[in-house]
Amino acid sequence: MVTITFKPKTSSKNLMSVLPDRARDIIVSRYGLGKNTEKLTLDAIGKGYGITRERVRQIENYAIANIRKSDAYKAERAVFGELENLIHSLGGIVVEEDFLGSLSKDKSLQNHINFLLVIGDSFKKKKEDDDFKHRWHVNEALAKQVEQSLRQLYAGLNDKDLLPESEMIGKFLEHLEGVSERYKNQEVVRRWLNLSKSVDKNAIGEWGVTRSPNIRTKGMRDYAFLVIRKHGSPIHFKEVAKQISIIFKKKAHVATTHNELIKDPRFVLVGRGLYALAEWGYMSGVVKDVIAKILEKHGPLTKEEIVDKVLKERYVKENTIMVNLQNQKHFKKDKEERFSAVV
Repeated sequence: MVTITFKPKTSSKNLMSVLPDRARDIIVSRYGLGKNTEKLTLDAIGKGYGITRERVRQIENYAIANIRKSDAYKAERAVFGELENLIHSLGGIVVEEDFLGSLSKDKSLQNHINFLLVIGDSFKKKKEDDDFKHRWHVNEALAKQVEQSLRQLYAGLNDKDLLPESEMIGKFLEHLEGVSERYKNQEVVRRWLNLSKSVDKNAIGEWGVTRSPNIRTKGMRDYAFLVIRKHGSPIHFKEVAKQISIIFKKKAHVATTHNELIKDPRFVLVGRGLYALAEWGYMSGVVKDVIAKILEKHGPLTKEEIVDKVLKERYVKENTIMVNLQNQKHFKKDKEERFSAVV
């Protein structure tokens, strides 16, 4: 949590004291500053007063303008200055939800702080759009540069990219050449990454394109992929199910997990119950298929050469490989004791 020295409710009350009753009541309803923290729409407020939504908007704008011209506004300069310095310290541009949440978990207090941001002339809000979340900034040029850099970062990624946070930050920094060194630290850059709706991180802390199943996990197969990737080497399907339960807090039945691994081409069975990721380069198929692919790639090989290459692809006993080689329907041996596939 970030500590502030002022009392948001006291400050907003002082600011609203300069307003006529109806204007004050509309501001309270519009920003959730009363006992009810729900922010009412222009239509809802208008119906309560028997006026149009446009008239409510006019009264809201009038109220904000009057507050900014008042002595009460000047009296709260220190509060606005503290908020401005705080946003600067967090990177100059912040996600609204994250910023308010870092100041208080109380919805009522968050609403009062939000109202102070609306009133303060140093703060500019950009509404949520297709690319970015609701955000506040205190430097227009910086905000534009950060957003442009985030677009460039996203454009350079594909759906399969899955990067450690340090690498993602490094890539982002490559697009931030003109930004002040004041902001170039991991905490600030991490906050800037969070502005984007196009890139995100998954449950194990790796970053990628938001729409990717590696980030927006939807089912057991996606969970299994991340578990095996995190493990970094072949792992038994029972352990995959266990880790899914631990990491994602999802109940994973062993049999169901095994069935999903069998069905998905992202996974390769490399031993008795052991699965690896296809992207690691393991050949697909049973031992017989692996031998055939090795011979197709390298040509005739001796028994020892075949065993050596198969064991790099599968966690099996040498005897299993030899049994498969003896199958004359699939493999034949020449005078030099080299094996080749039967065509």
